[in-house]
Amino acid sequence: QVQPVEFGGGLVQAGGSLRLSCAGSGNIFRINVMDWYRQAPGKQRELVATITSGGNTNYADSVKGRFTISRDNTKNMGYLQMNSLKLEDTAVYYCRIRGIGDYWGQGTQVTVSP
Repeated sequence: QVQPVEFGGGLVQAGGSLRLSCAGSGNIFRINVMDWYRQAPGKQRELVATITSGGNTNYADSVKGRFTISRDNTKNMGYLQMNSLKLEDTAVYYCRIRGIGDYWGQGTQVTVSP
């Protein structure tokens, strides 16, 4: 399997937390960049966070200080810890693994309720 698989989405109240996980293939995960994207209804897909194979990170301004991206190359896993969730964080979240190849997951729904 090459396509990454996301899980961990769900329904959470505003102010709450969720952790998304992305399971990658060992053949490609360790040497590639991992991104988390999201797409809200009626909006374009946007980049949320990026982590390189060496652990350097970058975040969209809208999530800085609230979201943390991380990875465990020994387990071929990536994560997005989301804290202080807001209504506007509601979206389908996608994991992307790129560099040698470009692989997208199917997405996982995150819904933040009032």
